Amino acid sequence: MSTAFETESDLIEAMAAERDDAFREAIRRYQSPMMAVAMSLVGDKLADEVVQEAWLSALRAIGSFEQRSSLKTWLLRIVANEGKTRLRRENRQTSLDAMLEVDPYFRERFDSTGHWTAAPAAWEADTPEALLTRDELQHCIEQTMMQLPGLQQAALNLRERQGMSMKELCNILEVSESNVRVLLHRARMRVFRTIEHFETTGECQPGE
Repeated sequence: MSTAFETESDLIEAMAAERDDAFREAIRRYQSPMMAVAMSLVGDKLADEVVQEAWLSALRAIGSFEQRSSLKTWLLRIVANEGKTRLRRENRQTSLDAMLEVDPYFRERFDSTGHWTAAPAAWEADTPEALLTRDELQHCIEQTMMQLPGLQQAALNLRERQGMSMKELCNILEVSESNVRVLLHRARMRVFRTIEHFETTGECQPGE
């Protein structure tokens, strides 16, 4: 039997039919981004467990998948939900309201509905990912990103490293676009504060 799947619908249909070649192809295509989401949310030690649980959940539900989003987005949303469940179980997830409350600088930039009070400057010209090419900063930036709260880290990794659109981020993390922007801005501010500290002192910024 051929393992070539010309369309995503062909792959989904074969997965629903419990074809082993379809499962292997899905793992080949999507395991890496699924691990990236899991690692962002729960860290290296728990990522494998979260992804395994996500695959089990996906395989149980694939027959009812209505293809309102891409298969990749659907799988990543399942991973994100599994990761958030694990975080809640371990009481390590910080709510978005709490994140806004603890940072006056951040709070001033959003109104009560979570929208920008003033549009942020364009970040694309000098993104954290572009700055990673500077070897002397790479360690500091990676260290900072690993210290970010789960949803912030996941949002930043998915946006900057996986190239996800804002719509995809909303679907995967199941938050509004305004809250995705909050998460991204907060994460980027942490990264850029690390960069500023390094450029001033030549040292990594101590963890908070």
